[in-house]
Amino acid sequence: MSICSKNPTCSSILRTHLAALAETEGLPPRTIEEAVNAGTMVLLANPAHKNVIPTLIGQPATVKVNANIGTSMFVTDVAMELQKASLAKKAGAHALMDLSTAGDLDAIRRDILDAVDLPLGTVPLYAVAQRHLAKGKDPSDFSEEEIIAEIAQQAAAGVDFMTLHCGVTRRGAQLAAESGRVTGIVSRGGSILGRWMRRHDAENPFLTRYDDILDICLAHNVTISLGDGLRPGCGADAGDGAQWEEVINLGALARRAKERGVQTMIEGPGHVPLHLVQSQIQGIKRLTDGAPLYVLGPLTTDCAPGYDHIAGAIGGALAAYFGADFLCYLTPAEHLTLPGPEDVWAGIKASLVAAQSAETALGRPAAVARNLGMSRARADLDWEAMTGFALDPDLVRKRRAMHSQEKECAMCGALCAMRMMTGDNFACPTKPETKE
Repeated sequence: MSICSKNPTCSSILRTHLAALAETEGLPPRTIEEAVNAGTMVLLANPAHKNVIPTLIGQPATVKVNANIGTSMFVTDVAMELQKASLAKKAGAHALMDLSTAGDLDAIRRDILDAVDLPLGTVPLYAVAQRHLAKGKDPSDFSEEEIIAEIAQQAAAGVDFMTLHCGVTRRGAQLAAESGRVTGIVSRGGSILGRWMRRHDAENPFLTRYDDILDICLAHNVTISLGDGLRPGCGADAGDGAQWEEVINLGALARRAKERGVQTMIEGPGHVPLHLVQSQIQGIKRLTDGAPLYVLGPLTTDCAPGYDHIAGAIGGALAAYFGADFLCYLTPAEHLTLPGPEDVWAGIKASLVAAQSAETALGRPAAVARNLGMSRARADLDWEAMTGFALDPDLVRKRRAMHSQEKECAMCGALCAMRMMTGDNFACPTKPETKE
């Protein structure tokens, strides 16, 4: 059972870019081919997305970072979203998701696709729900045909991957409602579908029309990111029956997709206490046959509003070490407001720290070499080299600016430990900087 043998579009893209992908990832071409065919790695690239950078996600490729952008019903500033998209690439993100819920969503998506060559993901359900809400109707008034039409339209427009909540069942939604969850269903997509199933007394249309969805995604090489609509929204809810019921469903859906030649990723938990991260990640990977795992954080504490990018980076480092492949960033705005450009930058850098930490611990050559390079540059007080190895060179330059002509940092000065045993002259500055 091979993805490429059943997906000629994916096969063609892989052949065209294999040499470059192998060089970027530091992997033998055959390793990449085998992983893509086995479904443990996906190649994000819709041919309709002009100049998209084909991007590998999954073992043993490098851990990737995604940045969410998009308008909200309180803040609809398309220019800012395009600025955030451009800034995300500069900061080092490997992919974007447009989560817009207000304004002309088709135009916003088109502008982002035209502006950025990173793979772009979306949540088609948002567009369908928003259309009804904008008319003063219930967001769950949509039909099955509207869902299929929206997925088809976005695939034709060039969207590279889509979050589709195919694993949320009536049983799962009932488990979430009746199991004593503290936060219930926190996924927007999961909650909309839960409402739809209750109001229509019917099963999830993403599940009942799954074969139609596979046909569309196969035709455009759209990777399905199987959404975690019943993910835990707080540490207390992690690992409950509703979450694992959905994960089991996602594993079965991923196998069905693989049989058709459609690439899939699995979306993972949101809030997970530190001591449960390993079992969560390894359990999900096992139940989904090692499919690429896309995690939000996970956040290891619920008490860090304003600092959730740090809570997410702590969980992200552990998650990546135990097998997660794709880290969705969190920003300082999480749980509080719509992220601004400065939040996007901070969130991406925090997730890159998590990825570098995990890959160093895993012994991956590029990460180990980068760490060692930084260490040697510090020993030599080589600030230019340190800046080059840094995950945020701009911040290094900014923090060093006032004392950039000094050999030592402004913390240690003449008491620099790196110079203490070198025999250098330790003359004290004649005019030390003081503040009243």
